[in-house]
Amino acid sequence: MSDKPNEFGITHLRHVDLAVPDYATQRAFYTDTWGLTEVGSDGDLSYLAAEGSPEQYVVRLRHAADKRLDLIAFGAVDRAAVDALAQCLGSADVPLVTEPGDLATAGGGYGFRFFDVDGRTVEISADVEVRTHRKVEEGESVPVRISHAVVNSTDIARTRSFYERHLGFRLSDTLHKDDMGDLMHFMRCNDRHHSLAIAHGPHTSVHHVSFEMRGIDEYLRGTGRVMRAGIKKVWGPGRHLAGNNTFSYFLDPSGNTMEYTTELERLDEDAWHPHIYDVDDPLTQDQWGTADPMSELIAKESFNDVDRGVFVAPPV
Repeated sequence: MSDKPNEFGITHLRHVDLAVPDYATQRAFYTDTWGLTEVGSDGDLSYLAAEGSPEQYVVRLRHAADKRLDLIAFGAVDRAAVDALAQCLGSADVPLVTEPGDLATAGGGYGFRFFDVDGRTVEISADVEVRTHRKVEEGESVPVRISHAVVNSTDIARTRSFYERHLGFRLSDTLHKDDMGDLMHFMRCNDRHHSLAIAHGPHTSVHHVSFEMRGIDEYLRGTGRVMRAGIKKVWGPGRHLAGNNTFSYFLDPSGNTMEYTTELERLDEDAWHPHIYDVDDPLTQDQWGTADPMSELIAKESFNDVDRGVFVAPPV
């Protein structure tokens, strides 16, 4: 990958793994409607790649009784960075799910897993085999790559601090409302405006997962295709102020919010200073003015269900 690693050697977002009860419906949605390509399956697992991405897969679906986030995976620059990060996390009493070692997932590699401060599982890996991919053509409205993941947290200041302190993520911008405080922190691990964002929500859950399109035309074509397929559109099309990226949000069949985006801002790390954007300013949410005004009803769509996969640490 071309992304420059951060101070802890983390380079980029690799994939998001979801467990769903309606596996066949979800599998059909992501391949037939959303535009991902199934590159492998193993029993009740499906590995879904983005045509323009060298990642082995960007979404893994698993059939399960309960909907949940299985994990979020980030890349690291090399095995030494993986080992160093695992040692630092262990020394800070961050619960490790697995110790560093060879991975049995598609593309192999070397990595480990841990629980973040909200109890979600995170994987850090290096030396994953690069997938043969291709250039997405003009007018082709399929995702080029995974862009970012946004998670809900009941304490976004605590979650932000965890990712800053233990993983070297940096704050890019914050959404704020005078009568509610900070509502979202945009965090980066490279020069992309955000690979992870932390939203204030009533419980720990997935807020949304975003996929980068080739350009504006492809983004709008994709938005129209998904709308014509009868998939519920939550919000968009529009262009955010924070990150300057376009957005179209939809609910997948399990109720997870998925986004098409393009043109996410690349930052000058040496010159960037985080902004605090007022969500009551219409330009903050949508510079174009094409999307419906943000409302409580729209916001609630991405609260999602309580994540059944969250680890709750036993009392000390």
